[in-house]
Amino acid sequence: MSEREVTITAYPDGPLLVRGDVRLETSDGRELPRSRRTVALCRCGLSTIKPFCDGTHKASGFRTED
Repeated sequence: MSEREVTITAYPDGPLLVRGDVRLETSDGRELPRSRRTVALCRCGLSTIKPFCDGTHKASGFRTED
């Protein structure tokens, strides 16, 4: 990935969208593979592909305060 400003956008009632050149790691430091420049990270905790969002928040009624 080329150098580019990293942005993280919290979508109301949805995921965190991460854009730009950022390394995602597991809690033990292993790099998570990325196939896209923009990834959606789960905030509801119900995704079957954590830490990535699979859209489960919609059916679960997940709500945020922002």
